[in-house]
Amino acid sequence: MEEQTTITNENISGKIYFASDCHLGVPDAASSLVREKLFVAWLEEARKDAAEIYLCGDIFDFWFEYKTVIPKGFSRLLGTLSSITDSGIKVHYFTGNHDMWVFRYFTEELGMPVYRKPIVRMINGKKMMIGHGDGLGPGDYGYKFIKKVFANRICQVLFAWLHPRVGVGMALFFSRRSRVARGNTDEVFRGEDGERLLVYTKQLLAKEHFDYFIFGHRHLPLDIKLAENSRYINLGDWISNFTYGVLDGGHFELKRFEKQVVNFL
Repeated sequence: MEEQTTITNENISGKIYFASDCHLGVPDAASSLVREKLFVAWLEEARKDAAEIYLCGDIFDFWFEYKTVIPKGFSRLLGTLSSITDSGIKVHYFTGNHDMWVFRYFTEELGMPVYRKPIVRMINGKKMMIGHGDGLGPGDYGYKFIKKVFANRICQVLFAWLHPRVGVGMALFFSRRSRVARGNTDEVFRGEDGERLLVYTKQLLAKEHFDYFIFGHRHLPLDIKLAENSRYINLGDWISNFTYGVLDGGHFELKRFEKQVVNFL
């Protein structure tokens, strides 16, 4: 897995797309399939002029990769991602708090580099930090502890000993009781002092310049000016907002997949 790195200035011709938080798999198979088809339609549109695509975490509401078993379903999405990477378009995948148990399958079978932490990219003269965003910023110590437990290799091995029928079934049971599955994604702006990711970006900006901070996790589309040449972007979700980001040259824009949403929902 790749960790935070800064790459020397890359000049990329074409658009760069960003999306996060589909939470495919909840609240049930039928509604998840509708959103999966919608997200695939967006990917097919993006590939027409995309130079790169960044998937910033929680694309799946649960994912655990056994040595020879992967979760059932999502064939349309996985096939589309394989087709996109086979065509030469690079797709970057970030693990989130719901799909942190991604291991080698996405890289070996789908051709996507996988990141567990935010990365720094310098593209067309713009310095960007990109990631999912969970566990960053002040507070939330209970979650940060649980994340360490889930990321622990021994805990992962112990879970892998469970038969998939038991392990995946148990995980999906708890997943479907989550706030996302219940339709409550807490999409209320908490103020600049109450948004952990916003506080985190301001702290980083005080030490080092970034043109863009691009995160998911929060489910709330946000585009906030931090300084004259610095913005905090939250990509929203594909549960109720159907939003995504586009970097075209050096300009970033947050958009909604309007026409297709009307057709699908």
